[in-house]
Amino acid sequence: MRNNRRLRWAAIPIAATLAIVLAGCTQTQLNGFLPGFEEGDQPAVTNHTERVAGLWTTSWIVLLIVGLLTWGLTLWAVVVYRRRKGQTGLPVQLRYNMPIEIFYTVVPLILVLGFFAFTARDQAAIEARFDKPDVKIEVMGKQWAWDFNYVNEDVFSAGVQGQPDPEGANGALVESEIPTLVLPVGKKVELALESRDVIHSFWVIDFLYKKDMIPGKTNYMSVIPERVGTYDGKCAELCGEYHSLMLFKVKVVSPDDYDTYIQSLRAAGNEGQLNKDYDRNQNLPGTGAPTAEEGN
Repeated sequence: MRNNRRLRWAAIPIAATLAIVLAGCTQTQLNGFLPGFEEGDQPAVTNHTERVAGLWTTSWIVLLIVGLLTWGLTLWAVVVYRRRKGQTGLPVQLRYNMPIEIFYTVVPLILVLGFFAFTARDQAAIEARFDKPDVKIEVMGKQWAWDFNYVNEDVFSAGVQGQPDPEGANGALVESEIPTLVLPVGKKVELALESRDVIHSFWVIDFLYKKDMIPGKTNYMSVIPERVGTYDGKCAELCGEYHSLMLFKVKVVSPDDYDTYIQSLRAAGNEGQLNKDYDRNQNLPGTGAPTAEEGN
């Protein structure tokens, strides 16, 4: 009788797991409900999107299995070794169980090493810079807007702080005033990320990737946009009073439309590059500290 009860309790988590697996998953579920994907034959937003989503969903599947096993064993112990009617006193106490202790030491170690290995592998692939990028863009964060230097084309786009839209939803900004970064689809893009004042963070939500912008240091993001569209971006580092207004758009367009946009910047007089003269920090290492001869 006792064996039958144990089998019934063991069958519950197994049946639940099978039900979840057999129910099937939509494309959204397979990608961990992350942005950057669409149902159908549309490609992911960038060449890194599927890699990030794969690491995310695989990690959650492994952790869910570990959780089910842990919850199942906990319920097993609660039910099977509960105090029966008529029993008194404490159950038999054991100081240790060597096989079990080895098990719950070795298995978590294997999991941690596995997570580290796969994370390091994917991070190395995402962080690798292109040998010959097709497009180089310098992105400069500032309180509380963005400047974009299109290096290859020698033009720029200077952003201003977004302003609340009195006719829009609560917290909405005037769309036409939000700085926009334009990228050509299918091209190797290298973004040089810099800050003019304090620490910011460049985050395009659908890219599933963000990177800090640190004063005096240049970080790089290498990406291939693979789907035409407009995507939201924001500063992901608390940077001051109007941090919430430090938004931008990323517009991925065809190569022809990209060339047209570059020509529009040139026609508007935005030729050349925005330099460091607009930085608020003018005393950083490498910015020309005074020498003894200048002091004399």
